[in-house]
Amino acid sequence: MLRLLYTLLVIVCILPTIPGLLGVVVASLGYIPPLNLHHFGLSGFEQVFSWQGVETSIALTFTTAIFSSYLACLVTFAILASSWNSRWWKSIELLLSPLLALPHVAFAIGFAFLFAPTGFGARVMVDVLGFEQQSSVSEFAWLVKDPYGLGLTLMLAMKEVPFLLLMSIPILKQLKVRESLQIATSLGYSSSAAWWRVLLPQWFTKIRFPMLAVIAYSLSVVDVALIIGPTNPPTFAVLVWQWFNDPDLNLLPRASAGAVILFAIASLLIAVARTVEYLVVSRCNRWQYSGRHSIRIPGKTLFLSLLTVVAIMTPLTVLWTFAQRWRFPDVVPSQYTVRFWQYEWSSMSGVITQSLTIAIIAATIALLLAIIGHEYRSKYRLQVPGFIIAIPMLLPQLSVLFGLQVMTLLLSDQHYLFWVCWSHVFFAFPFVYLSLDGPWRGFNKRYTQVSLSLGKSPLQTWLRIKLPLLFPAIVFAWAIGASVSLAQYLPTLVLGAGRISTITTEAVALSSGFDRRVTAIYALFQALLPLVFFSLAILISRLNNRYRRIKIKGWPINDAFTRKPHHS
Repeated sequence: MLRLLYTLLVIVCILPTIPGLLGVVVASLGYIPPLNLHHFGLSGFEQVFSWQGVETSIALTFTTAIFSSYLACLVTFAILASSWNSRWWKSIELLLSPLLALPHVAFAIGFAFLFAPTGFGARVMVDVLGFEQQSSVSEFAWLVKDPYGLGLTLMLAMKEVPFLLLMSIPILKQLKVRESLQIATSLGYSSSAAWWRVLLPQWFTKIRFPMLAVIAYSLSVVDVALIIGPTNPPTFAVLVWQWFNDPDLNLLPRASAGAVILFAIASLLIAVARTVEYLVVSRCNRWQYSGRHSIRIPGKTLFLSLLTVVAIMTPLTVLWTFAQRWRFPDVVPSQYTVRFWQYEWSSMSGVITQSLTIAIIAATIALLLAIIGHEYRSKYRLQVPGFIIAIPMLLPQLSVLFGLQVMTLLLSDQHYLFWVCWSHVFFAFPFVYLSLDGPWRGFNKRYTQVSLSLGKSPLQTWLRIKLPLLFPAIVFAWAIGASVSLAQYLPTLVLGAGRISTITTEAVALSSGFDRRVTAIYALFQALLPLVFFSLAILISRLNNRYRRIKIKGWPINDAFTRKPHHS
């Protein structure tokens, strides 16, 4: 039975990558029979490179992806070096969940409210600090829709820091940080030097996979780039998305060729990242032993800065939802109203319900498949390699979605909700699987052996022993799957053919020039829904722990497995 379920996992979450890539590659070569295009050629690629400004667009994609990813990496390590195993770190761990729950789109909209030329930052500079209006606009204009992508780079780096911090927790627990610091200190190294020269090389190699995922996302992001990224020209992912939306279907080979080029850029950047890792850690490693002191980067200050930006964004977004009249450069609105809530709620309630339904379905299915995958690996010591499971995380979504769309149209061209749910499972599964990888590997198999030796069946052992111990990790993985589903933009639009609306698709659509008040309402709910799932996961985990403690107190230890009353 387990083999059959694992086969289902491979069919649902891994094999579709092949037709996805093949479909877009074949289309890029000009072979699309439904459009009467039956001859292979390179005209699509010629059209891509003949587009005016495409070189600038590709350069923007390179720079924003590389600089944002490595800036996030540097800030993450600085925070770890300054606060690990301290009182500060406990506070940081508590704040990771709400920071992770904040989706990229909601963060980008809040970032725009704060750093736009007429945003809250410019208002404070003009109205409070007394700057001239023209100078304040020029100071903040480069952070939103700037031609160099600086604002997009900064925003992506800030948003990825919590993710890298979360991924670093199990890594540092494996590295025996305290012992390493003690040995380095006994050799005369300062605490800062010990972190940078001893722990950084080890951490940098183990954070490889999360870094590749961050690079791939920064390279291929469309929704965030539409909100705060450059526009003339846009990043290459946005340009390819605009080509896919071109009403002239005969230009579809150009869009497919752009998706193939985006995949090639992603592969090149992954190779660059691996080269950087090799050079820093193994080849050009003289810095690791060239002195006992190093520069101390204020990690605590950086984290407080990130927290401050988020703390300002949230009430600012709420304030915009009630603002009726808010002229520049006033710091607060002059008139308030609730009519925008009244106008939007009737249509928004259906979108929220549909978003929650898709998220719950996708997260639950992805969680069940992830559990099946880990159990299969534990029992048979054989599995699909981890890098293949993670392919949906490492590939640009545009590079596979067109092929997946063709595949779904061939199978059924009407069940849009079904295909949207499946696409969310496809892209959420790697995140759920990897979030359970550490807990499953760390589970002590002796508990299972003891239970089996006492006569319990494998199913009873799993339900009564393994499930309760891993339940907090399972619930948290489910929350991660739901948050990933809620953040999906391109899969919902492409496989839903515009017929399926979620809170994310509506927020992105409204952010491009519509009323800021309505945009703020959708952005607020887009931020609150993932937070609800994470809060629910924490609540369920705590209730489960309390129930387990009460149950253990009610049953003596020697009868914990048999569940028989103890008689003296």
